[in-house]
Amino acid sequence: MKRAVSQLEETLSKQMKKLFEVELLKRVQQSAVDVTLTLDPDTAHPYLILSDDGKQVKLGDVKKNLPKNPERFDYCVNVLAKQSFSSGRFYYEVQVKGKPEWDLGVARESINRKGQITATPKNGQWTICLRNENEYYALADTSVRLSLKSRPEKVGVFVDYEEGLVSFYDVDAAALIYSFTGCSVTEKLYPLFSPCLNDGGKNSAPLIISPVNQARRSSLTRDI
Repeated sequence: MKRAVSQLEETLSKQMKKLFEVELLKRVQQSAVDVTLTLDPDTAHPYLILSDDGKQVKLGDVKKNLPKNPERFDYCVNVLAKQSFSSGRFYYEVQVKGKPEWDLGVARESINRKGQITATPKNGQWTICLRNENEYYALADTSVRLSLKSRPEKVGVFVDYEEGLVSFYDVDAAALIYSFTGCSVTEKLYPLFSPCLNDGGKNSAPLIISPVNQARRSSLTRDI
């Protein structure tokens, strides 16, 4: 009997956790900025290829001859969004389907753009990454290996500037991936994207800024 009760409590706990994460994702999606969010070519590493609409990025085979302006990444294959945020909440979704490696998150305006960069909150970067197809990490000051039940095809990124919160979600599973809390932010934040290296063509799929489902957002508004 005790074992049955324990199993029931565990099942209910898991169901409550899932319901909580679903409701949490519903709420953060109200801060969506996907309509206006685009990539900034002035920050893109010379090997990166951006789509004409500024919604997709992938790594090319040829290094472009671009101005060596201070904003541009010259070693890490990163690109920032054109839009910055210095207050309030914002949320966006990125398709990562078909990619065995990627980095996503946000970075402060003063982040180092030159040379090799260590992606940590201490250095002004709050990101998660995928490596080797199934190794997920939160790039905290000491990297945290993440255990996910499913492989996300679309990642939601939510920031509450005043609360110092940066959270990542598996959109299709409506599950929280990881949250950075107590983030010390006093300057503009920019969404950051890295499609990573091509790995002989295995990682050639682009990262895509995806529109948040409009019908879902309308229904969510009624629910909240």
